[in-house]
Amino acid sequence: MALPVGAQDQPKKGLTLRGSIQTDMLVPENDKQAGITKDNGDFLNNTYVELDASLRNFDAGVRFEYMQYPLPGFEPDFKGWGVPYYYLKWQTQHVELTAGTFYEQFGSGFVLRNYEERSLGVDNSLLGGRLKANPLPGVYVKALAGKQRRYWEHNPGWVGGADLELHIEQWLLGMQAHDHHLMLGASVVNKNEPDEVIMADATHRLRLPRNVMAYDIRAQWQHGAYNVLAEYAQKGQDPTADNGYIYRHGYVAMLSGSYSKRGLSMLLQAKRSVNMGFRSRRSMVGTSSYVNHLPAFTLEHTYALPALRPYATQPEGEWAYQASLGYKLKKGTPLGGRYGTALKLNFSHVHGIAKNHHGGKGTDGYGSAFWAWGDATYYQDLNVQVEKRWNPALKTTLMYMNQRYNKTVVEGEGGMINANIFVADVKWKMSPRNTLRTEAQYMQSKDGNGDWLFGLAELSLAPSWMFTVSDQYNAGSTHIHYYQALVTFVHGAHRLQVGYGRTNDGYNCSGGVCRYMPPTKGATLSYSYNF
Repeated sequence: MALPVGAQDQPKKGLTLRGSIQTDMLVPENDKQAGITKDNGDFLNNTYVELDASLRNFDAGVRFEYMQYPLPGFEPDFKGWGVPYYYLKWQTQHVELTAGTFYEQFGSGFVLRNYEERSLGVDNSLLGGRLKANPLPGVYVKALAGKQRRYWEHNPGWVGGADLELHIEQWLLGMQAHDHHLMLGASVVNKNEPDEVIMADATHRLRLPRNVMAYDIRAQWQHGAYNVLAEYAQKGQDPTADNGYIYRHGYVAMLSGSYSKRGLSMLLQAKRSVNMGFRSRRSMVGTSSYVNHLPAFTLEHTYALPALRPYATQPEGEWAYQASLGYKLKKGTPLGGRYGTALKLNFSHVHGIAKNHHGGKGTDGYGSAFWAWGDATYYQDLNVQVEKRWNPALKTTLMYMNQRYNKTVVEGEGGMINANIFVADVKWKMSPRNTLRTEAQYMQSKDGNGDWLFGLAELSLAPSWMFTVSDQYNAGSTHIHYYQALVTFVHGAHRLQVGYGRTNDGYNCSGGVCRYMPPTKGATLSYSYNF
């Protein structure tokens, strides 16, 4: 296939430099009442310094990371410092070549998603090479190969793959004229991993596959306010520590539909996954070395108590459903009022799958009928929000949430926790530059540690200052206050935040990927700068 290349495809450009600095610090303290100990030292710090340069058709970049004394909650191998990220990129109008470190995603990420999430300590980038091309209108091709990062090393195996997307409407003028868009996509990813000794029992060794293939096909149709996505992915035999070294094939199937126009939005989606954990190193556990990503299909809450028990995707298998509705009552109606009222409703349900067990390590593990549910509910969340502006200066948000959280499934013990959560958020614009926002939250539960209370006050003095105080109090069994005081200063591209307080233990999650964070107490400082 002939590809149009050459520097003339894009206008020449001069040297451009850009970069960023981010550092988060903690001076920890011991706290006997809350069971907090400063096990990792007297000064903890995660720092990232990134520099990128562009000249004509070339881009290059490096990132320095310093985590010699990392913040609490990260695995021991996270400790270290160096330059783990560097790349050189050449691109024209139709071709892009990258050598070095890069991030990539195929489709929804079911077979490949390389990304960075610093709050979780996740960086599963690839070190190798990547080609991206647009040889014909509506045709997009990706091909890559590399070794995956695991903290300060790279796993010994190789990850390679290719992705093709066809945007059919770019070939058919009739579809364009009637605002129809159709994308067809397909991906293939291979993990090549050296052999190792894994014993099935005292006298039998497992025959481990050197290559594990994963495939993905998908179709997305869009017309006006409607959008439908169907996707299916499958993985070959891949015995790992995650699945107990069984040889069952894995798969995930997803169907998602949405409708969105001014004042109304709807989302319906369902996903079934079985044995779809996919790592570049079979013996790894924890959050590292994942080649793929399985979204949780649960709402990521920003309020403290609704986010207290987030859900982590279970790669062994689950049924996940989500339905969301957003509607804005018109202005001037009895319920909409003068400024309109926004309603948001979300329901998420995650359930186990039925399993017919065939054996343990060295076997295919279990069978599972596609539509069959298991006995356990893993997670359920029903919440409704009402946002209303009363006048130009006053806006309120009220929220109710009913949550069922299977702590045994997600964390290993604790049973089912049922909770009712109430949130009131009031934002008052006192003057053109000054805004006061307050929150009051209450969680009612007879399980776990019982009831919780949370309060927050946040004063913004535009354009530079913000002052925040909050307290999360367990009114059930422990009667411990988790308080915070923060001062934030912003000037141009600089952001500085200093604080002091005590934080509760729990899970920090993003997109269904979670990491346990222990309780902390002490002074904090965060600084970021982008240029």
